[in-house]
Amino acid sequence: MKISCFGEVLWDIFPHHKKIGGAPLNVALRLKTMGIDSSIITRVGVDDLGHDLIAYIDKQGLSSETIQKDYQHHTGEVLVNLDSEGTASYEISRPVAWDFINSSKEALRDVKASDAIIFGSLAARNDISRKTLFDLLDEAKFKILDVNLRPPHYDSALLSELMKRANFIKLNDEELDEICNHFSIKETTLHKQIKEIANHTNTDQICVTKGGKGATLFYEGSLYHNNGYKIEVVDTVGAGDSFLATLISKLLQKSDPQLALDFACAIGAMVAGSEGANPVFEDKEIEDFIANQ
Repeated sequence: MKISCFGEVLWDIFPHHKKIGGAPLNVALRLKTMGIDSSIITRVGVDDLGHDLIAYIDKQGLSSETIQKDYQHHTGEVLVNLDSEGTASYEISRPVAWDFINSSKEALRDVKASDAIIFGSLAARNDISRKTLFDLLDEAKFKILDVNLRPPHYDSALLSELMKRANFIKLNDEELDEICNHFSIKETTLHKQIKEIANHTNTDQICVTKGGKGATLFYEGSLYHNNGYKIEVVDTVGAGDSFLATLISKLLQKSDPQLALDFACAIGAMVAGSEGANPVFEDKEIEDFIANQ
């Protein structure tokens, strides 16, 4: 199996340190740790931060063939602020290199060879990367949208277009409220809201994450639930990305949807209980975590 990930790579700048991040890269790296052949289609500046990013990606075993270099725009940076509960908020610089991803032959070849592409709304904020994304979606076998709303870097028309192009949609409970407003959905229960979104977007696979309260998965007409796992939160950066990577890898391999959801929630919780976006866990460590809940 192979999965392409499209969009931003960047440096998360914390108060006292910095770490490599960006949702698509976090997803690709988590897929890699799970034995899935993954790639990242992105663009970095020809600067020290870009050089260090490529070196890191190479070291992790991801191919840098689909990473474009930009001589005009610098590598992306995000200021990360953590509240008293470890929940992150972001200040995202623009314009940066990943706003200008081109429809290169390497990117098109990568997506054509993949079983799925994972993408988010943030990387479509600029018309150049947005056009490239739409070109790639035209070639993709299965399209997975991580809604990942980052105000003010999206608008309702774009969000609607991305959702209607997707085969699978992942969003959190806060994003659910905004999307219900956008589609004028008046339902008040989570189950009915999800089914209404499915009708509006013609998508029969939707997952809503609820932070420490787990997640709900709508999958081919059935609903599955996980109520979350207890964890002492360190920071939430990358938790949703690891959740998505885990869930998608399991579902594409035809795992039982409930077991896939449970495993994904466990990974998400463990990431939230660790520093940074990409901690590595051994299989036994994950199994013990679930067993001890």
